[in-house]
Parts: sequence; C-alpha cells; structure tokens
Amino acid sequence: MSRAVPDRLADLPYAELLRPHTGPLRSDERYDTAHFDGGEHTDESGAGAAFLECAFTGVALSGVKLRQARFNEVWVRAGRWVACDLSDSEWQDSSFVGGVLAGVAGYGSALRRVVFRGCKLEAVNLRSAVLRDVVFEDCLLRDVDFGGARLTEVSFPGSTLEEVRLRGATLSRTDLRGAVRLGLADGHQGLRGAVISSTQLLELAPQFAHALGIDVKDR
Repeated sequence: MSRAVPDRLADLPYAELLRPHTGPLRSDERYDTAHFDGGEHTDESGAGAAFLECAFTGVALSGVKLRQARFNEVWVRAGRWVACDLSDSEWQDSSFVGGVLAGVAGYGSALRRVVFRGCKLEAVNLRSAVLRDVVFEDCLLRDVDFGGARLTEVSFPGSTLEEVRLRGATLSRTDLRGAVRLGLADGHQGLRGAVISSTQLLELAPQFAHALGIDVKDR
C-alpha cells in the first residue's frame, strides 16, 4: 500500500496554481489552491472550511478549530499541529510529510487515501474515526487512540507504535507486519482482521495472555 508522495512543493501536480495565503483562517471558508507558508495560527477557527488542492509548509497550528473541515488533495510538510480540533473532519488523497501532531482531537473523522510519512503523532484521539487505505510510514505513534475506529487497508511500514489503543476497533486487511514496534495499551482483541508477523505474535503473546486472564508460570 505504498504510495508516491511528493517531497517538494514543486513536485505537486497543482504547484503552479498555488497562490500565497495571508490572514487568519475563517469558518466555512473555501480555500482553493492556497499555499499556507510558515507562520503560526493560534486559537483561530476554520470549522467547516473546505481545502482543495492546498499546501501547508512549515505552518504551526495551535488550538485551531477545524471541526467538520474538508481536506481534498492537501499536502502538509514540516507542520506542527498542537491541540487542534479536527473532529468529524474529512481527508482524502492528502499527505503529511515530516510533521508533528500532538494533542489533536480527530474523533469521528474520515480519512481515505491519506499518507503520514516521517511524522510524530502523540496523544492523538482517533476514536470512532474511519480510516481506509491509510499509510503510516516511518512514523512514531505514541498514545494514539483508535478506540471504536474502523481501519480498512491500513499499514504501518517502518513505524513505531507505543501505547496505541484499539479497544472496540474493527480492523480489516490492516497490515501491521512492517511496524518496527507494536506496543498496545489495550484492545488486543481488536487485532482480529489484522495481519502480523510470527515475530510480532511472539512479542505480543504475554499481552494476549494477560488480556485473556491467563497466568503463565514455569514453576
């Protein structure tokens, strides 16, 4: 499920159409081929906004409200999004490259054909989200909550998972074999429908036993 993701702004198919954006984000606004370059947006609201063929380069968002926003063919590079509200947002054919998402509320969101590459996701809430054909490549996922989420054709090549939560999640054709580390805080039964390697199975065996209430004692 690897997908080509541009590393440079100039490689975007709509690069020549991009126009610099200035000013704050606004709710229910439509942003078409806008380039958000650098700077910081703090405590602004872009709730319900639509972003079509837009690029974010080196942009810091802090406490920004993007609830129910729609992102279609959006490219984010070296962004730092902290304590943002992305709940019930929709993402399609988009990518995050080399950024940080921390304390982000993304519950109820829908992600389709989205790539995270070289990103750090920490304390990200994706409860009840729907992820289809999503790739986490060379990422760190720490304290990411997929509780009650639906993951279909999701993969984690080269990624490290720490304290990831899967309680109540539904996985289908989700490939975890490429993960460098598979550290789960809960929801081991949520792995039904996932593909793991034999090595990962051995590493998870003590956690499976604990989840099933089995005491493993050699003496």
